Amino acid sequence: MTTEVYRLLGTPVEGGVLVIADHASNHVPEGIDLGIPEELMNQHIAIDIGVAAVAERMVAAGTSAWLAGISRLVCDLNRDIGMPGMFPVVSDGHAIPGNMIGDEGRAARVAEYFDPYHAALESLLDRAPPALIVSLHSFTPGLATCDKPRPWEIGILYNEDDRAARIAIPLLEAEGLTVGDQEPYSGRILNSSMNRHAEAHGRAYLSIEIRQDQIADAAGQAHWADRMTRLCRGVVAQLG
Repeated sequence: MTTEVYRLLGTPVEGGVLVIADHASNHVPEGIDLGIPEELMNQHIAIDIGVAAVAERMVAAGTSAWLAGISRLVCDLNRDIGMPGMFPVVSDGHAIPGNMIGDEGRAARVAEYFDPYHAALESLLDRAPPALIVSLHSFTPGLATCDKPRPWEIGILYNEDDRAARIAIPLLEAEGLTVGDQEPYSGRILNSSMNRHAEAHGRAYLSIEIRQDQIADAAGQAHWADRMTRLCRGVVAQLG
């Protein structure tokens, strides 16, 4: 199942694992001009680097994946409607002039991209309820606006429901990783898609942030796909 807004990989099954990647693409639909240099579309402000490739490899190992088809600069699908940053006008110091679109323009993008993405995802979750949802993201080793490097290879985020997080963190630490518990972001603040599709329905989930230098090439993507597949199996087993 593929549209401009999303693509479904694998076959979701009840009691399985579904990977969701809200920032998996840097695609800008025809008719939208963000007004930024093309090279910025391959940077972290436009896409979660490496995430789509990790998800695709996890699908090959037996999971399924729901991947966004548009850039987060067009419409950030992991935000609530009206939340700052849903249509960023500045991202990590870069002006995004094409997002100066006013209320009518923002409403049009919500109707065109945000609403269909989340409606189709909710329908999928109803049809094939997973044992675990994995919200997969990546984060830059350091922001241009801050020269302090981020030490965590991986971060685990959560809001109210930390069932899966409390299982996952020690499993990752046992592999010798520096794990961020609510780092480099807090799931109390940035957890919109999982609040909507997981917490609101009592569905167990992991919200994962992998540092981008870990998954910037094929070798790293394969390594982390194996690691994430093992992690998901371990978490599902302990969730019972």
